[in-house]
Amino acid sequence: MTLFSEIRGLPVVTLGEANELGVVRSLTIDVVSGLVGQVRLSPTRGRKEMAIDWSALHVIGPDAVLVRSGAVLDTAPPPAPVEILGVRVLTEDGDERGTVRDIAFDAVTGRVEKMCTALGDIPGDRLVGLGDYALVVRTG
Repeated sequence: MTLFSEIRGLPVVTLGEANELGVVRSLTIDVVSGLVGQVRLSPTRGRKEMAIDWSALHVIGPDAVLVRSGAVLDTAPPPAPVEILGVRVLTEDGDERGTVRDIAFDAVTGRVEKMCTALGDIPGDRLVGLGDYALVVRTG
């Protein structure tokens, strides 16, 4: 299990050419599937902001994230991502369950294992919705 806080700020490098594309800025979470969909990068050296599809990743290492060479990168202006860290957590009954402090995910599959909140951990399979106001989770 990998924590988002462990990879935030890591350089993202192409496998064959060893070119740095940027640094990890955020993750796009698909709450329906419970998977990380994309890794969003802060640009470096005059590059545009970009997002890399999870399937293009080769490995998430302790010092860098490696991307398969020739992977298709989405350089179109990405929609404003919802910054999940610090977002309020609500149950589907409307009860507040703290704020998201970190995200634990499987570094191979991208499956969200749990949301680490100020009031305890919430399993990733309880995700219902995510917006700019809150992360909604199943009651339980």
